[in-house]
Amino acid sequence: MPNKTTNSQNNNPIEILCVEKGLRMTDQRRVIAHVLSAADDHPDAEAVYQRVSKIDKKISLATVYRTLRLFSETGIIESHDFRDGRARYEAADNDHHDHLIDLTTGDVIEFVDGEIERLQERIAKKLGYELIDHRLELYGRPIKK
Repeated sequence: MPNKTTNSQNNNPIEILCVEKGLRMTDQRRVIAHVLSAADDHPDAEAVYQRVSKIDKKISLATVYRTLRLFSETGIIESHDFRDGRARYEAADNDHHDHLIDLTTGDVIEFVDGEIERLQERIAKKLGYELIDHRLELYGRPIKK
């Protein structure tokens, strides 16, 4: 019979990254990793805590904050500041994408645009640099029709 860790890792890419990076996986870390892996948004610590509490009421907000910091420091998740006064998180293993933040609702829309990617490469090359990484965040409001 397969063990609990193997089963939970199958649908938990963040837990897989934790194990690959040598982190000790406590039950609490597993739950937090599961919540982050299942997120289709960019939750902040409070949202992660609310989701975690539905699974295990014994996990404290302090544990969520410590775990998010650990996961971020080890490159498992990325922290974003979308100008709303709170750090928001997503898995670091996602394919590259940029963000458009709706200033009216706070929604974060992920997108990829080949033209933008080529332009950034051209700019870096023109300035004498090899582009290693970048982060693009656009902020806007819906156009009223």
